[in-house]
Amino acid sequence: MRPAATGVLQMEYEAFREEVRDFLRQELTEELRRAGSMMTSVFAEFNATMAWHCKLHARGWVAPDWPAEHGGTGWDINQFHIFQEECKLAGAPSVLPMGIQMLGPMLIRYGTEAQKAHYLPRILSGEDIWCQGYSEPGAGSDLASLQTSAQRDGDDYIVNGSKIWTSYAHHSNMIFCLVRTSREGKPQQGISFLLIDMATPGITVDPITGLDRSVEQCQVFFEDVRVPVANLVGGENEGWAVAKYLLEFERGGQNYSIDLKKQAARIRRQAEGEQGSDGLPVLSSAVFQARLAELEIDMLALEATELRIKGAVEAGGNPGALSSLVKVAGTELSQKFNQLGLDAVGEQAIPFQPDALDPSAEAPFRGPDYALTAMAEYINNRASTIYGGTAEIQREIIAKHVLSI
Repeated sequence: MRPAATGVLQMEYEAFREEVRDFLRQELTEELRRAGSMMTSVFAEFNATMAWHCKLHARGWVAPDWPAEHGGTGWDINQFHIFQEECKLAGAPSVLPMGIQMLGPMLIRYGTEAQKAHYLPRILSGEDIWCQGYSEPGAGSDLASLQTSAQRDGDDYIVNGSKIWTSYAHHSNMIFCLVRTSREGKPQQGISFLLIDMATPGITVDPITGLDRSVEQCQVFFEDVRVPVANLVGGENEGWAVAKYLLEFERGGQNYSIDLKKQAARIRRQAEGEQGSDGLPVLSSAVFQARLAELEIDMLALEATELRIKGAVEAGGNPGALSSLVKVAGTELSQKFNQLGLDAVGEQAIPFQPDALDPSAEAPFRGPDYALTAMAEYINNRASTIYGGTAEIQREIIAKHVLSI
């Protein structure tokens, strides 16, 4: 009976994959595909991101790994993986992760009933766009040293300080923040977790323009900002546990292996289109093929690890320190793919053409289309082993909690 049951289940998964492909064929417009193809970071162009968010929400697929009772799909781990894989390979733009991937699961675990009833539907619909207020000018990977303060004043907290590298704060109407509510004991013991409306008086957003002329990061300033105590998640001075839980989904929630499959397919296309010094396609080089094969083997090993971790989560656990393992392996392997992509296109990656990366751009650009994003993606992705906790910090977590060193 077991082989037959397995065969039936496989047929169900293939039928589900075709259902996802039908949806993508119907809803993924050329404009959205172009926005996806022009991504040089984890973010797509904002308007395209929200347009795709709305299409997924209308279908009930915007939060596929949330519990069904909170607006999720109820899919199992294989369906979730199939959905993510098909979206990536079809060129769909990404959905903003701060609400769907990070805050939502945390509120389901730690939020009050009132908080869940109010915020979860607004995350799903895209009515609330969230940014993450963790890092500060003097508190990056050493997050426990944060100084932004929140002093209790009746039914409010008064918040003062600043946050930096706040992704998409200039597009957000809400921010979840770590603040210091006590200076007694260990630094971690005096931190609380607040939900803050960005329209509150006293908040200023200062966009940070990158070298590529785009704005993804911002600095956010708080000056006597009043936040209702009802917006506290978890207990006062108990925000460190909440923050760590959320970080597990930030670091381990991304399917790096699926992104890497997309990178590998793009590199093959690049290497087929470019000629080597011998006048033959770069992909025909045995050395290049060996380099690509080595990375693809590591990619498959990472995929197996991701599925194993997500299986444990589906059974009621959480990623824990293994999310750090996935974050290190995924980001470092992605950088190796970036380097191989540059090697494939060679001098075609040199022209600096930031305007051409705008999905709505109609002006001609230099070089083949497959080389347009190679250098921008390579440069942007150098930060992936820094943000979300540096690779060095992640290795310390792995050593301490997984290897018991």
